[in-house]
Amino acid sequence: ILGPGCANCSRLETDVRDVLAEMNAPGEMIHVTDVREIGKYGVLGLPALVINKKVVAAGTTPDRKSIRTWLEDAAKIRGEDRGGLKDQEG
Repeated sequence: ILGPGCANCSRLETDVRDVLAEMNAPGEMIHVTDVREIGKYGVLGLPALVINKKVVAAGTTPDRKSIRTWLEDAAKIRGEDRGGLKDQEG
């Protein structure tokens, strides 16, 4: 989560935590409030949601369904990456 800690930032953080818990998904959620760190992502609107170093939403608080979809897609991509590496090694 990128954002200064406003009400929408807090709502997004709560929604992401809830969706992660519902999915029983491993992972780490970090709420970045430092303006310099946020600036590195080049987002113009806050709050923003970043998954695996990719900005998936900015300037809005997406619904939980969208958050879940993005997290599921990210998990699939990570799984494919691991599988590909494993195949190359074996």
